[in-house]
Amino acid sequence: MRHRLLPMAVCLMLLTLASLMRAQSVKTAANSASPLSPIRFEDATDASGIHFTHSFGSRQLGSLLEGTGAGCVWFDFNHDGLPDLYVANGRPLEDSMHPYPLKDKPSPLPHNHLYRNDGNGHFTDVTEKSGLSPDMYSIAVAAADYDNDGFQDLLVSGYGKVILYHNDGNGHFTDVTDKSGIKVEGWAIASTWVDYDRDGCVDLFVGRYVKFDPKYRAYYAADNYPGPLDYEGETNKLFHNNCDGTFTDVSEKSGIAAFVGRTMGVTAADFDGDGWDDIYVANDRTENFLFHNKHDGTFEEIANETGTAFGQNGESTSSMGPAFADFENRGMLDLWVTDGHYNRYLRNSGKEGFEDRGAANGVSQTNAQYVSWGTGVYDFDNDGLLDILVFHGGLIHLIPQEHTVFRGLGDARFSDVSRQAGEVLSVRTTARGACFADYNNDGKVDAFVVNLGGRGTLVHNVSAETGHWLALDLRGTKSNRDGIGARVEVFAGAKRWTAERIAGSGYLSQNDGRLHFGLGSAASASRVVIHWPSGREQVLENINADRVVAVEEPR
Repeated sequence: MRHRLLPMAVCLMLLTLASLMRAQSVKTAANSASPLSPIRFEDATDASGIHFTHSFGSRQLGSLLEGTGAGCVWFDFNHDGLPDLYVANGRPLEDSMHPYPLKDKPSPLPHNHLYRNDGNGHFTDVTEKSGLSPDMYSIAVAAADYDNDGFQDLLVSGYGKVILYHNDGNGHFTDVTDKSGIKVEGWAIASTWVDYDRDGCVDLFVGRYVKFDPKYRAYYAADNYPGPLDYEGETNKLFHNNCDGTFTDVSEKSGIAAFVGRTMGVTAADFDGDGWDDIYVANDRTENFLFHNKHDGTFEEIANETGTAFGQNGESTSSMGPAFADFENRGMLDLWVTDGHYNRYLRNSGKEGFEDRGAANGVSQTNAQYVSWGTGVYDFDNDGLLDILVFHGGLIHLIPQEHTVFRGLGDARFSDVSRQAGEVLSVRTTARGACFADYNNDGKVDAFVVNLGGRGTLVHNVSAETGHWLALDLRGTKSNRDGIGARVEVFAGAKRWTAERIAGSGYLSQNDGRLHFGLGSAASASRVVIHWPSGREQVLENINADRVVAVEEPR
């Protein structure tokens, strides 16, 4: 028997070796195509004046609630053309909520922070004057001008409730949750704004995680605490904007409430190009959902049919942050999803659904050693090809990890340039949510990352050899004021870039609403076509590059 088993073992070893060599060859080929990268980041936290430290509320990490972390949002709350930063934070709850409660509660308690962009690379903490310090365990944030008055409002979601803040236009926000009719019980997590019926007023999708029970403590010691499958899943909520400052709960009517999951990240975009935004939900240890908009106020769940429900091996992964983007400049939105395994690069194949190309382009091999959370898909070096930045951190323990950036090479291929892109990406943190913006308007997209139980990091893009760029700041008239759901095509010579104005993206976070396009060597865009949610089409011609252009929908 021993002699018969030996060849089989050898064969298995050879097969494994061959598989590893093939995987490495994909990665090596991508890296050899671009051994040096112009993408480079630096840590600008100290110089910026952003002094944010995340709290999970206890002495040591001991529950699913504490390990979830928090997110952030870039939004121009004072309408001065500079993206401001708002960051969610946890806090100590009553002692029975924490396995390892703090013996002495800090005073003041940890809270959310609003940082006003001063325009010189520096930020000022204006939380106290803004009224944006809710008494809650906050987790995620999302911004939109829900009443179309010209100022972006803010939704904060967390354990036990959500709060809708109305932007008063003078630097102060007012809690209008009760007045608005928005009521969410349980553990609210990621949310997104989406004008699903195209009536010119943004509606609200709120994800819920699990029915958390802090008293449940059955788990193996190595697991640190009970996981998501130890708790019942939850349904999500959809609120229709009545265009009068109030909302109606249409979760049941729309079909959304029929599906029980464990939501982590949420995003919405028109993946099939029919002009109506759909909703993608990244679930934790549960199959993901893709809610297809049926144009009549209802949705059909089609994730399994489209290949977006499960991981590469057909398993329910710990999905975290989803992002829609046109990676191949085909005019179709592909889907990128971070998770606790390989991450998913899903190529949009049109009517045939999505095809997972993560293993083929070398991205999955690198990500397999990490747990991935916050992520952004942008052209960080403005060469005309989208890149991917991913932040990592331990799943159930406070295990810090370094972070990765993949430079786009075209044809859905990428080069791992992480260790060449600046020391800040090699500093190990326990990352969670991340939000992206060109905060100093220099044409290079930056990021802020929330680190679980640690200090947040402002990741400044200092790439030197970059191409031209164009940013579009949309203003709807008949469409919703933010232009959420608008699809934009930019043309320069024979090249075309496509993007959609999306609200929530990535993990627990939202990026700057301005659409950023890297144009490579093109010093201008010959044509810009905007497909507004109202159905109107707007064409701009001969737009000079390297600037932010404000575009108002024709009345």
